[in-house]
Amino acid sequence: MSRIAKAPVTIPSGVDIKVSGNNLTVKGSKGSLSFDFDSSVSIEIVDNVASMVWNKDDKKATAQAGTARAIMNNMVTGVSTGFERKLSLVGVGYRAQANGNVLSLSLGFSHPVDFQVPAGVSVETPSQTDIILKGSDKQLLGQVAAKIRAYRPPEPYKGKGVRYADEHVARKEAKKK
Repeated sequence: MSRIAKAPVTIPSGVDIKVSGNNLTVKGSKGSLSFDFDSSVSIEIVDNVASMVWNKDDKKATAQAGTARAIMNNMVTGVSTGFERKLSLVGVGYRAQANGNVLSLSLGFSHPVDFQVPAGVSVETPSQTDIILKGSDKQLLGQVAAKIRAYRPPEPYKGKGVRYADEHVARKEAKKK
């Protein structure tokens, strides 16, 4: 049985949740998010606490209930407080500069890389080697961070590349003569 689906989601003040059929819409100070969940699951809201209702004998419904609950919790957190992902550039001459919704990266290629940041994600560069991504949609934020990191993933010998701020890169020893 899903332990995640059993846990209720508390709805903070200022967050509005609407369920219509299989569509969940969450509105808050940071924006509005929508999600279509599986038909084997339903959401019950009582006194600013949302809980999942499903057929506990059906394995598919149990898995979908846990998934829907986790997504709903991320949506509530996203529209109330938001999410943040930090990236750092490691390497000589590696730089980043944000201009509106375009992130210009200098990653050792013969040309600069211009990354178009999608709507719903904001980008900041407090220094030339740090990138901060902010947004209310956790999935979209992670996808954007992964796309930026994919331009130059950290390599294990010198550690150069784009890495998450909390990422540990396993270093290898160079080949000996």
